[in-house]
Amino acid sequence: MSRVEQPKYAVVESDQSIEIRDYPAMIVAQVDVTGTRDKAIGDGFRIIAEYIFGNNLSSKKVAMTAPVTQQANEKIAMTAPVTQQGGGDSWQVRFIMPASFTMATLPKPKNPAVQLKEIASKRFAVIRFSGLAGEGSLKRQTDLLTEFVSARKLSAVSAPTYAFYNPPWTLPFLRRNEVMIEVAR
Repeated sequence: MSRVEQPKYAVVESDQSIEIRDYPAMIVAQVDVTGTRDKAIGDGFRIIAEYIFGNNLSSKKVAMTAPVTQQANEKIAMTAPVTQQGGGDSWQVRFIMPASFTMATLPKPKNPAVQLKEIASKRFAVIRFSGLAGEGSLKRQTDLLTEFVSARKLSAVSAPTYAFYNPPWTLPFLRRNEVMIEVAR
């Protein structure tokens, strides 16, 4: 997916595979799904992919972007992260919309499960890794990132978000995956 649009960000600080990044405001297409993390990302991806491939009121296609994010739905009031968010078996899956669109110019979804949302600018601590993003590797990377956030005395304001940049047929060593935690500025 290296040829698809990716959100722009400014690197505030870098420490090996971990960066602190500032992201500008953006628009996402989001769906809430239930099930295991693997099932939820697949189901959410399909629903939003239908939207961008023309299942919308104007039958207009929207370019694919990367990453696709997933975050557990949180049970407490918190700033919504730009990822999949969830708790237990409830997840948010998001596609970041191309920067050329506004809320007024994006086609309206036919499927009421697809929500278009404006996300304010945010700061994230991010760890990047390659390989398969299974439960074990996601937990290891999340633990490393959480330790970094704690050691730097940063204030986490979201649950971890998982970001996936490649189609499933990409060889594991070529994959780009990230765990992101929103932090206070």
